[in-house]
Parts: sequence; C-alpha cells; structure tokens
Amino acid sequence: MSKRTTTIILVSFFIVFAAVFMTYYYTQTRDLPKKLPILGNPGHKVGDFSFTNQDGKTVTLANVDGKIRVVNYFFTTCKGICPRMNENMTKVYQAYRGNNDILILSHTVDPKKDTVGAMKAYSMHFEADPNQWMFLTGDKKALYEMARDEYLVTAVDDTATPDINSDFIHSERFILVDKGGRIRGQYDGLNAGEVNQLIGDIKELLKEE
Repeated sequence: MSKRTTTIILVSFFIVFAAVFMTYYYTQTRDLPKKLPILGNPGHKVGDFSFTNQDGKTVTLANVDGKIRVVNYFFTTCKGICPRMNENMTKVYQAYRGNNDILILSHTVDPKKDTVGAMKAYSMHFEADPNQWMFLTGDKKALYEMARDEYLVTAVDDTATPDINSDFIHSERFILVDKGGRIRGQYDGLNAGEVNQLIGDIKELLKEE
C-alpha cells in the first residue's frame, strides 16, 4: 500500500470519526436545559400576596404556585414605556398561549386609577385570557413592597408621567420566576432581543422543571 493511499485512508477515518462524534454529542446535549441563574440572596423565593385581577377575583400565591411566571409593572394611563412594554409582553403571551404552566402577572403601580374595571378594559386590548394573563390591582403599599422585596424591581423615572413622585415604581423589567418561586432572570421589556431571550429561557425552564 502506497504512502498516499495510507494517508487518504487515515484522513477518511478521522473525518468519519469526527462526524460520528459530533452527531453523538449533538443528540446527547440538544435536549439538556440551559442552566439559568438564580437571582437574589441565597434561598430567596417570592412570597405570598393578595391582589385582585381584571375579573374582580382575588389572586394569591396559592393560585400561581407551581407555575412559571413572567412579571411586570405598569399603569393603564401611562403614555411612556408601558404601551411598548405590554406590546412586547403580548409576544410572550402569544408564544405560550394556552400553556397552563405559564402565567403572566402585570401589576399596576397606580391602583387609585387602575380599578378592576380599568384593568379589564385595558386587558381587552391584548385579548388577555384572565386565567393566564392577569392584570393585578390592590393596595398600593402591598404592590410596592411586592415589587421591591419579592421581585427585586427598582424604580425608574418616566418624564411622560405628570404625577410621578419619589415613591413611584415604574420599571421596564420583565421578571422570570420558576415554579419554585425563584427569580431566574430579568429582561429589558423594551428590547426585542431580550424579549426573545425571555421566550427562549421560558422554554429552558420548562425542560428544567
């Protein structure tokens, strides 16, 4: 056997070996979940709450526990970031519409104006199923403590809001919570790329859970 023939055989062998190895590696790893981080202090989990949804029903931790949740904060009369945020949240909703393991919790930061009726009218713009996309109102102090202490949301200013004050939480963040109540990600709700990342990360959490 000539040296050239031997070289061709060896090269062919390595090509076949590499192809087999890559195929095996792909089939073994493609279904493994991406490990998402756990945010907050060690052991932090979202605590209990009691708010009212757009149908006037009380929603507590017991109603959402064991579900993957996407959380945001807004108010219905907002002319700044809120319309864009909730349009982007619609993409998340449509991606998992009808999936009983996924919930969206949109909390008002202006409960004085955002009554149950106002929240219902607003939710209808997005054809939101109240069993999956909940627009929540309630006691202002409880809403704000929930945002800061449980979902770890910080406040930002919106100059389009005329009655804003130093205690006004208004964030563009979407918060991803796993079935165990742990915060697994925060995303810029105004950024299409990060919203798409959120949609993908929910898929990974479904594998993980």
